[in-house]
Amino acid sequence: MKISDIVINRINRFKAGYIFTYEDFDIPVKNKSALKMALNRLAESGKIIRLSKGRFYKPEVSQFGSLRPPEYQVVKDLLEEENRIIGYLTGLSAFNNLGLTTQVSNTIQIGTNISRKPRKRGKYSIRFILQKNTITRDNIYLLQILDSIRFIKRIPDAGVSDSCRILIGHIKKMDSPDQQKLVKLALKYNPGTRALTGAIIEQAFGSDISVQLYESLNTVSEYSFNISSNVLEKKSKWRII
Repeated sequence: MKISDIVINRINRFKAGYIFTYEDFDIPVKNKSALKMALNRLAESGKIIRLSKGRFYKPEVSQFGSLRPPEYQVVKDLLEEENRIIGYLTGLSAFNNLGLTTQVSNTIQIGTNISRKPRKRGKYSIRFILQKNTITRDNIYLLQILDSIRFIKRIPDAGVSDSCRILIGHIKKMDSPDQQKLVKLALKYNPGTRALTGAIIEQAFGSDISVQLYESLNTVSEYSFNISSNVLEKKSKWRII
């Protein structure tokens, strides 16, 4: 079978939006040039789209045209390495998943334990946010909640009070182990995030759970978020203005 036929058969089995590279094809090294030529021809014909050098995807087509690939697919190699979690989607991606905004962007933000320089991948800009907590598969959702609290004033097309109300709703659904984990993770965030997280947790579950966060704060510092007291009942205690 010709290399071009092998490539087309393999691509036909990929899901739309799946990002693939040369390594996704079981083709001998001596035929790599033919593989690259076959993929380049398919990209030129529009049957696949080149994301960046050596990265392609089969587009999902709607009545409005080709859809963007999922952000996870665009950066999946930066999130997992040999089945080990090394990063997680945050920023606008997390805001969307949590129902805080509907905006999309060509900038993808990744939480990581190691400082990394920004990079480009096709039309996407990839930026990294240093996360002081160890990242695990089980705590990604909690870290996304905390990142949303940390950057609550930067959420596009959303009032801070409205965003706070939505985050309170998410946190109220947590079971006891996740409540405790959220507090432990929040302790490694900046004081403003600890204060707002503590006020939300106390409102949702009482002061016993949030006491560690309260005791971690400077007794005279104030934290400006401009959140309505109708939304955040404990804001005065936590010196949130």
